[in-house]
Parts: sequence; structure tokens; C-alpha cells
Amino acid sequence: MKKVGILFGQENTFPPAFVERVNAKGGGKIKAEFVNIDKVQQGESSGYDVIIDRISQDVPFYRGFLKNAALCGAAVVNNPFWWSADEKFFNNALATKIGVAVPKTVLLPSKEHPTDTGAKSFRNLAYPLDWEGIFNYIGFPAFFKPFAGGGWKNVYRVTNRDEFFRAYDETGQLVMMLQEEIVFKEYFRCYCLDCKDIRIMQYDPRQPHHLRYVKDGPPVAPAILQKVYDDVMALNVWLGYDFNTVEMAVRDGVPYAIDFCNPAPDADVHSIGEDNFAWIVEAAASMAIRKAQAHVEGRNNLTWGEFVRTYAAEVR
Repeated sequence: MKKVGILFGQENTFPPAFVERVNAKGGGKIKAEFVNIDKVQQGESSGYDVIIDRISQDVPFYRGFLKNAALCGAAVVNNPFWWSADEKFFNNALATKIGVAVPKTVLLPSKEHPTDTGAKSFRNLAYPLDWEGIFNYIGFPAFFKPFAGGGWKNVYRVTNRDEFFRAYDETGQLVMMLQEEIVFKEYFRCYCLDCKDIRIMQYDPRQPHHLRYVKDGPPVAPAILQKVYDDVMALNVWLGYDFNTVEMAVRDGVPYAIDFCNPAPDADVHSIGEDNFAWIVEAAASMAIRKAQAHVEGRNNLTWGEFVRTYAAEVR
């Protein structure tokens, strides 16, 4: 019997619904449960063929456990090696190479020196930076946010130079990026699972959290929806995420990928609503079953994105 586990934190609705649905669909050949860890020995199997990871971004111990499990053949969703390497600025840069529109963005060094570094550690960094060039390129208003991380932590909307520098003074050792504001007409949050199943949800990030998923929103042109679908698929295929959300803002008929590094996205019924919840539970269960059926003992069963596979092939 194939074994599927889900690793999670404070979630209360998605994990049990996922386990129940996998067990109902598994036909007695696939069993799902909450992951149980009593010890982690190097090079020893976790006992799971598939693991759905919903929490290791917050618990480094779990990330270590998942890498060991993957080494021993578990199909971990999402790939813990890529998730450890990924960050938002790289994602934006990759999008520019695959034809997905993104806001103009620049990477900025942390305001404070990292621990155990000093002025000599930054002899390759111009001082001052070309602030005029940066501000002319991005424009104001702009968003100022960490190049890695999520949950809207340490995110600022700045409307001029003075507001930018005041915000910069508050960021400590965080590496930040400054990003063009996209004033949008339509906005979507899109689930993408297994680089196969996509659900496009109308969304309004300006609303309180519990009102952001729009019910019975206005009609959207089919061409825009198709472009959103194609871009969401392309981003996940190239990044290699099995479970992700992509946020798209539409300006002048052009969808811009705003946030697409969400490998443990919100799946709580109370925030996403009953219809979206039913979809994500069903799609996630189907994905887990496909991965369990395709699992080969002791083999590399991870998903690797087109970027890694293409570049690794070129090295050979």
C-alpha cells in the first residue's frame, strides 16, 4: 500500500479534508495520514511515498526532514531543495525570460550590514547606489518588500523618496526589492497544482482578508483569462512547483505576475470559500494519488522545473 502524508502547522480545515479525500479516492491501495515524526536518521526512509509540505518554510527542522525523505525516494510537494533556493527577485528575473509580464523591479542590499561583516565586505558595492537611476526606472508609488518571504511581512507602499528612505531605515538586515506599482483593473489569484490543474479566482487584495476572494464578480474577457492561464502554467512549469498560487494584476489588458512564490498557499475554507475549498481539496487529493501511483521506490521522485532541468542539461 502506498502511503501519503501531510505535514502542516496551524491549519485546521485543509489537512483533515485532504486526508479524508485521498482515503476515499485511494481505493484501499493508497493511505493518507498526518505525518508523524519520532526520529530522523540520516539516509533512512520516512516511510512515506508522498509528502505534502505545508509548514517547512517556518520550521527549519522540517525542511531538513523533508530533504532526507526526498533523498530516500519520497515525492515531496513542493521540492524542498528548490524551495530552499528560490526567492522572489529570481522569480521575477526568470519571468522576463519566458514572456511573462512582471512589474519593474530592482534588488537592494540590506540597510544594515549582515552579522559578522563590515565595510570591507562590501568593497564591490558602489556607495552611494545610483538612487536617481533606480527611482527613475521604478517610479512612484512603488512597493518595497523583502526579496524572500511572504505573508505581507515588512511590505511598504512608498510614494516618494523620503517615504522610501524612512522605510529603508526600518528594514535592518533584510535584503529588499523595490517594485513598480501596477494600478490594475482586474486581479486574480490562481491555484496551480501538479502543473496540470489551474483555478483562476477573482481576488481583490485591497479588501480585508476575509473579503478578498470575490464572489460573482464582473465578467472578464476570455482573452485575458486565457493569458492568465497560460502565464500561470508557464511560471509553474519553469519553477517546478506542484502546489502554488500566482497573483496576476491586469493593467491596460496586460496581466502582470505580482506574486508567484507561494508554495504553501492559503487553503482554509473560511478565507477561500466553500467552492474554492472543494476544488483545492479535490485537486490536491488527485495530485497526491497520481504521485503515489507513479512513485518508484528509491528513485528521485521530485519535480524539477524547466529552469533547473534545462540548465543542468547544458552543463553536461
